[in-house]
Amino acid sequence: MITSISTIMAGTLELDGGAMFGVVPQSAWQKVYPPQPDSNRCRWAMRCLLMETDDGRKILIDTGIGEKDGEQFRRHFQPSLPQALTPHLRQRLISPEEITDVFFTHLHFDHVGGASYVDATGKSHLTFPDATHWVCDKQWSWAAKPNAREAGSFLPANLQPLEKSGRLRFLPAQDADFEWFPGIRLRTVYGHTEAMQLPLIDLPDGRRLAYCADLLPSSAHLSLPWVMAYDVRPLHTLAEKERLLEEALQNDWTLLLEHDNHVAGGKLFTDEKGRTRLGETFGVFDFRVG
Repeated sequence: MITSISTIMAGTLELDGGAMFGVVPQSAWQKVYPPQPDSNRCRWAMRCLLMETDDGRKILIDTGIGEKDGEQFRRHFQPSLPQALTPHLRQRLISPEEITDVFFTHLHFDHVGGASYVDATGKSHLTFPDATHWVCDKQWSWAAKPNAREAGSFLPANLQPLEKSGRLRFLPAQDADFEWFPGIRLRTVYGHTEAMQLPLIDLPDGRRLAYCADLLPSSAHLSLPWVMAYDVRPLHTLAEKERLLEEALQNDWTLLLEHDNHVAGGKLFTDEKGRTRLGETFGVFDFRVG
């Protein structure tokens, strides 16, 4: 049983607004997600998830961008440094060595980079040295031999430490949602990248949470046509997002947003014009049994 769950900030990064909103004109998207004053880039959160269970597991979902990359790389994305993931875990009185499981929704650099670091001698180490690291088998194969479109997102410096660690485990890509650990089901989707997996989490009080990863990166992406240009199969994204939103609306799910820099999540409602909106928003999600 899940005994606690919290959103944990790894930091922020900046990404081009046009890339994040695809075919949507800037005149439209900048009204709901304003860019930085001096550029066309918007600031996005890297919001991870920490769960604890009654059998002693401490599970981390995604890890942010990390600090391994050089100045040229950082200049493109302007990540906040130092990264805040480990300090925020320590604020929760959890050391990196206590994390038992790390789950990657997918292996793009802003989700997996924080799982390893480079020491002063140039040697790579796992940030969470005693954890089992989990990812979908199809996503790993896709990332290990990337297509030209995604090659800049699947970085060898992120994948090689995992491959060499002996602590990497693979999950299947199944058509139906399936249980990973008690209270945590996984949904495999294919629009953003091959076989991204979304955690659907059942709390002891009866609530269901959906960690949306890059299927629904922010509340600004609620409208179905608002699909990222990064997505390899945008029509799949549209259909997968429609399914998730319908289920969340009908069943009163709480959505957790990985990249929205303004809100961490909320619940859906339909406004007077029939549009799906996000309400009951919060900046941090924090649940503990008792």
